[in-house]
Amino acid sequence: MPTIKLSTEDFKTKIFDYTKSSEWSYAGELPAIIDFYADWCQPCKIVAPILEELSDEFEGKINIYKVNTEVEQELSAVFGIRSIPSILFIPKDGQPMMQPGALPKDVFVKVINEELLSDKQEA
Repeated sequence: MPTIKLSTEDFKTKIFDYTKSSEWSYAGELPAIIDFYADWCQPCKIVAPILEELSDEFEGKINIYKVNTEVEQELSAVFGIRSIPSILFIPKDGQPMMQPGALPKDVFVKVINEELLSDKQEA
């Protein structure tokens, strides 16, 4: 399953409507990763195929979204995105975790297994 492009409006319905509440409450059914990127960003281009692979490997266990910071400037401002890529890890329960910078695949897998799927068997 390919990564899913996310608009600000999609974010408000699928992830969290920050215009209605300041208290984080995740609306999704599965844990998620959101990649804040830009088309011109070289490190973002390195992360993109890794996220595509992970989207296939963890299909049905997590959702992986992409937010184009050039297009979705309001959403980028809400999260205070200052460097890209910035990766938001969202567990089903609990607070999201933001990680700026490009991460290697093994780090993504570790975070997915330890933080997002910790109550499930490793993939």
